[in-house]
Amino acid sequence: MSAATNHSKQVLVVCTGNTCRSPMASAWLAHKLAGKGWTVSSAGVAAWNGQPASPEAIEAMREIGVDLADHRSRIVDDTLVAAADIILTMTEGHSYEINARFPQATDKVRLVKSFGAAPPDNVMDPLGAPLEVYRQVRDELVQALGDFLVFLAERGDLPPSP
Repeated sequence: MSAATNHSKQVLVVCTGNTCRSPMASAWLAHKLAGKGWTVSSAGVAAWNGQPASPEAIEAMREIGVDLADHRSRIVDDTLVAAADIILTMTEGHSYEINARFPQATDKVRLVKSFGAAPPDNVMDPLGAPLEVYRQVRDELVQALGDFLVFLAERGDLPPSP
């Protein structure tokens, strides 16, 4: 982030219902970006506003020291999209949906798993699966978001590490 920038940059993380993948990803990313000039939020393309994160998502994240207990779902809207500097989606379908509903945001939309050396890929929806699947999705997200942090650092959007 340049020294001339006085406002924080924003990441919007999007999935379907905003109760599993995007809350897990946004909470971990917010933890890693704390104090670095970024804010992180999440939403779903088909979310019911006000729903808590799934119990399995809460537990999977608790295991790595990230608290989702206060998360409440919300649907992606014009305000969230306009405020975002980058929109990370869990699947190509989510990217398509965002681009169709918010064509002005096309240049901001990226798959969360598109920053590493592996080919871009979707993150499966763990809804209804056992806790072990949530752990696998969590670990997949942590890897993908680690690649995203490297991307931000390489383009100069993070302050140097102490």
